[in-house]
Amino acid sequence: MRKIGIYYAFWTREWDADFFPFIEKIKNLGFDQLEINGGTFAVMSPPARKRLGDEAKRCNITISYGIGLTADHDVSSLDEEVRRNGIQFMRSMIEAVGKSGGGMIGGTVHSAWPSTLPKDATDKRPYLDQSKKSMREMVRVAEDNNVILNVEVINRFEQYLLNTCDEALSYVKDINSPSCRILLDTFHMNIEEDSIGGAIRKAGRYLSALHLGETNRKPPGLGRMPWEEIRSALDAIGFDGPLVMEPFIAKGGQVGRDVAVWRDLIPNPDYDKLAHDAASFVRKVLC
Repeated sequence: MRKIGIYYAFWTREWDADFFPFIEKIKNLGFDQLEINGGTFAVMSPPARKRLGDEAKRCNITISYGIGLTADHDVSSLDEEVRRNGIQFMRSMIEAVGKSGGGMIGGTVHSAWPSTLPKDATDKRPYLDQSKKSMREMVRVAEDNNVILNVEVINRFEQYLLNTCDEALSYVKDINSPSCRILLDTFHMNIEEDSIGGAIRKAGRYLSALHLGETNRKPPGLGRMPWEEIRSALDAIGFDGPLVMEPFIAKGGQVGRDVAVWRDLIPNPDYDKLAHDAASFVRKVLC
């Protein structure tokens, strides 16, 4: 049975948050996994991380970690000081996750987010080379800490290095480490891929996790995403990784600004009911 997860920021307006209350909450709503901000987790005190881990064990909840590296931690930067800062930041996160038993860190672990090709540049290959150089260093730390770094394929309006499954496949095959895998996202695939099911099939054994959301980032089941096609593709590749929904429906705060939600997608939302209904939908349709 595939695990069903949800990103904590569905309920928040800021990226920094107290993750502890979400563990029992999502358990009661029908989830198996909570995805939290890896950057915040890395700077938590060891006792706070242990308390979080103990609560997750009590509730039988798996924790995964998401990150969008900021510009000053861009591991694809041509500025060597920035690149080194990014590697050190990722190292601290990987080691923190490792001390908590390991797990998945996904997102723009390979570059910055949101980010676009610098105005004076016409070729992204130098930045891609820098990213790979950094990743080869980071995966050695990940391998020692039972951590998988999932590079997320993100649409062209939010990032520029890896916009398609083809680009991500080339990247992870070049890195050639069991600690570097692919994270696909239905929202981003809907923008960039000719076939969502085709992209999933193409990723095959390199697909480590899948983010779920409708075409406008509403929770699964409230839109027109081709879920039957997605289920068929997941079954075809024998996918047994987590299905983590990442809905964003409210304007306001740094979260709303960063994900470009400028209006409330659902009037007067009951967040817990929306999450519960989405979990039930995903369990029925994709598991």
